[in-house]
This record gives sequence, C-alpha cells and structure tokens, in this order.
Amino acid sequence: MTITFVISFALLVLISLVGYRVSQLPKNVWLLFIAQPLGVSSASMVVLAGGLLGGKIASSTEYATIPVALMISMTAAGVFPAAFIMKKFGRRIGTIMGLSCAVVGALISSYAAAKSSFLTLLVGTAFLGFSMAFVAQMRFAVIESLKNPKDNPKAISILMIGSMFAAVLGPEMAVMAKDWIISEHGYAGSFVGLAVMLLVSIALITCLDPIGVKVQKNDQVPRPLTEIIKQPIFIIAVTAGTVAYGVMSYVMTASPLSMHHLHGHDLESTKWVIQSHIIAMYLPSLFSALLIKIFGLRKLMAIGTSIYLAMIIVALMGHEFMHYWMAMVLLGVGWNFLFTSGTLLLPESYRSSERFKVQATNDFTIFFIQALGSLSAGWVLFNHGWEWMIQIIVPLLLFMFIILYWFFRVRSISDA
Repeated sequence: MTITFVISFALLVLISLVGYRVSQLPKNVWLLFIAQPLGVSSASMVVLAGGLLGGKIASSTEYATIPVALMISMTAAGVFPAAFIMKKFGRRIGTIMGLSCAVVGALISSYAAAKSSFLTLLVGTAFLGFSMAFVAQMRFAVIESLKNPKDNPKAISILMIGSMFAAVLGPEMAVMAKDWIISEHGYAGSFVGLAVMLLVSIALITCLDPIGVKVQKNDQVPRPLTEIIKQPIFIIAVTAGTVAYGVMSYVMTASPLSMHHLHGHDLESTKWVIQSHIIAMYLPSLFSALLIKIFGLRKLMAIGTSIYLAMIIVALMGHEFMHYWMAMVLLGVGWNFLFTSGTLLLPESYRSSERFKVQATNDFTIFFIQALGSLSAGWVLFNHGWEWMIQIIVPLLLFMFIILYWFFRVRSISDA
C-alpha cells in the first residue's frame, strides 16, 4: 500500500477516536465519520477508474462517461427503495444491505476490468450506484442520532469532513491496486481493494446504536406530499441540492476525460485534480458551522452560487493543469456551501413522521438531475468541446439566483 493511503486511513480513525473522547456527540456520529468515506469511495473510484477504463474498453470514447452516469442514475433509482428499507428495518440494517450491494458491484466491476467487458462494467457500476442511495442516507442517520437539534450543523460538518477522506482513499486505491490483478487495461485489482474497504464499512455499521426519532403527538398524521413540496422552504432546499449536485457531477465527470484524453495530461495529474476537487468539497466543513453562524444559510447559498460562477470563468481561461485544478477546487467549495445549506434547511420542511418520504423525494430529485448532468457530460464534451460544455451552465446558475431572490423575499415577509 502507498504511504498516502495508510496515513489517510490512520488519520481518519485517529480523529474519530479523539473526537469521541473529547466531544459530547454520540458514538454513532464517529462511527459514521469513518464508515461513510469508505462507502463514498465507490463514487470517487468510479469517477476516476470507471471513466478512464470505460474510455478504453467501450466501442467509442463518447461512451466513457456512461459508467459514471449509470452509477448516478441507479442512485436515483435506489432512493425510494432505500427509504422503504430504512423505514421497515431501521438505519443500521438498511445501510448494511446497501453496502453489501456495493461489495457485489465492486467484484463484478473487477471481473469486467479483467475481461475488458464494457457491458459487465455497467452491471457492476449499476450495483455500486444503487448502494449509494443507502450511503446518502447516512447524513440523516447522523441528524437522527442527536438529542439536540442545535448540534445538527456541527454533526453534519463532522460527517462531511470524514467524507473528505474519500478524496484520497478511492483514487489512491484505484491507482495503487490498478495492477494487483493482471489485465489488459488494468483496474481489476482496484475494485477488489474497494470491496475490502466496503467490508470494513459494514463492520463499523454493525456497531451503531439503535437510531430512532421521537414522534410528537401532533406528528402522528403525516401531511400529503403535495402539501409539503409547495412550501418555500422545501423548494429552496431541494433547488440548492439539485444545482449543487447537477453542476458538480456534470463538470467533474467531464474533467478527467478532458484532461487525460483530449489535452494530454498524465494519470497522476488527473488523479490529483480529482482528489483536490473532492477535498475541496468537504474541507470547508471544518468552518461551515462558523460560516452558517456568521452569514446564515441563505447568504451561504448565494456565496456558493457565486463561487460556481467563478469556476466557470477559470475553466474558460485555458487547458493547463492549473486551470483545471483551480476550476475543480472552486467547484468543490461551491458544492459544499450549496449542499450543506440545502441539507440543513430540509428538516425544517417536514415533521418527524414525514421524514422518510420527504428525504426520499429530495434525494431522488437531486440524483435524477445529477444523473442527467453526468450522462450528458461526455456527449457534450466530445461533440462540442470543453468551452461550450462549461458555458451552458450559466443559465442554471442564473435560475438559482432568481430562486434565492424569491426565497429572500418570502422569508423577509414571513419574518416580519
């Protein structure tokens, strides 16, 4: 194993142990702090290894992003089944079932890499994508493990900081285990390494304390979903998450292909850009609780959208390593501000008895748009080029600003 991988995993465990000792947050927060990045590594590995491997074994390079797009599409398809299973069997059993599905997907993907079978790779990434719907529910499990809602920003920040390690663990495993199993194009060993990480995550989840939410008497009768989704607070929460994930997935999926296939940057440089991007997605969580206290959720969403606009400007400046690196770092920071704000706003839109259907509706909307962005990225890139691909994001960001302006006015009126 490379020293980077070993140090990252050791640091992840150490932070969890120290945090559990010195903080007043429950054990579940720190178990999920370790377990989530191991699960999220499925996504970061598929983005790097799946895209590059797909470009080699697919019949056309235009199909290189299909494994990533299929993974995200299956995440969207798995949202409602995941919510149903979580509701019926609980967070712990449901998460174990989802991660077990990921282990199967990783092993199938390894076989696909060994046999250079693109269709088999799609089957494997479909399993990995379906499991991500369960992994995404971990953020709600953290919130539901807390006794005091005032701890929500702190706990979500801790969980997202843990996910930062997925930026290292997934791509590092993809590169260092690439040739563990001999194959024509490599990466067969990468997916076996991923399966091992997923098994460790399952072992951690088995140690979770039971998670439950006390239902108040006035929460016994859930409202119709149509009534809930008409609330301004729900609309802005879902819009923030959708724009955050849609733009991020669209640009992130195309970036390694643009760098490596179209503009000749080597694999190490491409890996570093992807890792930097994922680190930038989660590193701001060290300060997000403070930023929320200073600016509030609404202003933080506006800042995140503005950072996305800055990303577009940098991405259009050129194709050198620093252009890609800076654009992807800005993409990560903008995602963090928008997605964190949307996640923390969403619980304000539902009662405890409504949480599963509202969470599922929110995640399905986000991952469906994310899948469209990822699926279109390769086609747009190879047919129209990087510049045109980036420019068409601008109308979506203008729409986000309009929604924010409307939300500011609605909140100002309601607060008066």
